[in-house]
Amino acid sequence: MEQQRVLSIKELNRYIRMKMESDRLLSEVWIRGEISNFTHHSSGHMYFTLKDEGSRIKCIMFASHNQRLPFVPKEGARVIARGNVTVYERDGQYQFYAVHMQPDGIGSLYLAYEQLKSKLEGEGLFAQDRKRELPKYPRVIGVITSPTGAAVRDILTTLQRRYPLAAVVLYPVLVQGKGAAPSIVRAIRTMNEQGEADVLIVGRGGGSLEELWAFNEEQVARAIYQSAIPVISAVGHETDFTIADFVADLRAATPTAAAELAVPHTAELSAELRRRERLLQQSLQHRVTRARERLSRLQASPALRQPQRTLLQHAERLDVLRMRLEAASQARRQLIAARHDRLHQRLLRYHPQEALLYARRRQSEAERLLKQAMSAVLRDKTKQLASGIRQLDALSPLKVMARGYSLVYDEAGERLIKSLGDVEPGDRITVKVTDGELDCQVWGMRKGKENDHGEEESAGAGSA
Repeated sequence: MEQQRVLSIKELNRYIRMKMESDRLLSEVWIRGEISNFTHHSSGHMYFTLKDEGSRIKCIMFASHNQRLPFVPKEGARVIARGNVTVYERDGQYQFYAVHMQPDGIGSLYLAYEQLKSKLEGEGLFAQDRKRELPKYPRVIGVITSPTGAAVRDILTTLQRRYPLAAVVLYPVLVQGKGAAPSIVRAIRTMNEQGEADVLIVGRGGGSLEELWAFNEEQVARAIYQSAIPVISAVGHETDFTIADFVADLRAATPTAAAELAVPHTAELSAELRRRERLLQQSLQHRVTRARERLSRLQASPALRQPQRTLLQHAERLDVLRMRLEAASQARRQLIAARHDRLHQRLLRYHPQEALLYARRRQSEAERLLKQAMSAVLRDKTKQLASGIRQLDALSPLKVMARGYSLVYDEAGERLIKSLGDVEPGDRITVKVTDGELDCQVWGMRKGKENDHGEEESAGAGSA
């Protein structure tokens, strides 16, 4: 029987934690409940329990997450929270780790808000690198808001006070209710088609999440993103954030702040102009002073007071340069003449007559050398021939035969008889002597005796 593995409590709790963290549903879950046993620890972390009619779960919200909460959680408050569920290994207890939390009254809207925000952020609509700079001195400012609210009065008053030079084009829209989002989208697109405005302010005054919801619509966010004109979002109060705020090129905390960000202040511009005017006057004064000092130095210079002396110096320098030029010209002429002579001598060497004489001299010399070589070869070959004749004469068989020797051949005269074994008694043989041949026949044979040199002497008998 296979032995069953025994786990420690720590191993079991870790295994359960890993299983729960790998579960897709538990990694991001929304829950609704009532807060109880709420503790805001000195570390900043929040510890509480969420309960409903049938059950409860322990929850933790770390300081890095709860410091961005738009409200203060309280005992007995009903909320919805987003987070993940995992196991605390030490106690073997599963807990809910919250990362977002909102009062339960606006739960569905807040869920829709978070989902759209995550979607558009993933598509890059909130990216900082696509946001454009606002024009420094806009000529026309487009304002897209309700014509009756406090926001439009704040914007117009601020623009008139700060920068009356800019024209303001107001496009009235609905900012609340069912038709608000299409009205805002139509206004943004119309202002882009007309192309008059240098910057757009899109917004309204503060309100609840439901009242601001038009600026959380996807179609409004995409219209702002597609706008060729820079857009300032001015929705609600300083603590209110909408999807439009994230997509816009610049977010203003309030409509008044949007007007301040859109234009410079004329008082500041006047102060800057006065400062630059002072700098310009100082620069011009300094330049005039330097010019006068330079003029005084020029007036006191010897060149103006005694110009003849300067001319004499230049005339002297001119004479020196003329002499140097003449010397250089003479040296160059000599150099060119010498080069011409060298070239002339080289050309003479290639003249046809000179080439013919040179060829004849080479031919004569070659003929002389050839004759010498032929004579030397002839003498050498003559000596070699004489030596060869002497050697042939010394080795000639006729010389040997003249001393009394003869040559013995077979009857056909083709094979030389050198020993007794080459013939048999009765064979006919031919004996060559100095002055002819003898036809003979072998009558007998006997072996000869060795001579003093260890050679055998042989004799034969035959008849002619």
